[in-house]
Amino acid sequence: MLTNKDIPLIVRGRLYSSSVQSSILHGSETWPVRKENEMALQWAEMRMDKVPSKGLRVILGLDDIILVLQQNRLQWYRHVLQKEDNDWVKKCVEYKVEGAWPRGRPKKTWREIVEKECQVCKMNQDAMDHKRWRKQIRDD
Repeated sequence: MLTNKDIPLIVRGRLYSSSVQSSILHGSETWPVRKENEMALQWAEMRMDKVPSKGLRVILGLDDIILVLQQNRLQWYRHVLQKEDNDWVKKCVEYKVEGAWPRGRPKKTWREIVEKECQVCKMNQDAMDHKRWRKQIRDD
């Protein structure tokens, strides 16, 4: 359907966004994504969507897959921040692993990645104001 010329381009763009892109990013809210992972996602998307032109992406209203990944992650972070302190999801995010670390720099955790994204977006920790939080995510 995505390559069918009889279907309008806008409809194909919406179909791509709702099916292909959402399938690629399923569960991505909790991934501690590294640069190599981002490059692999972009490569996979480029191979699947057949829409390499950035101008065409703008016309279709398609966001970059990395931007969608960040938005999903920040939305999940807001959801976690709203949880009660004794909730198991919040405890998992705040859990610190004890014991000796292997040599070298440790891998970035999901929380470190999210907090860095919040700093880049100049977001505060006020997760209770849903509209403001969502606007800050979308404006980035």
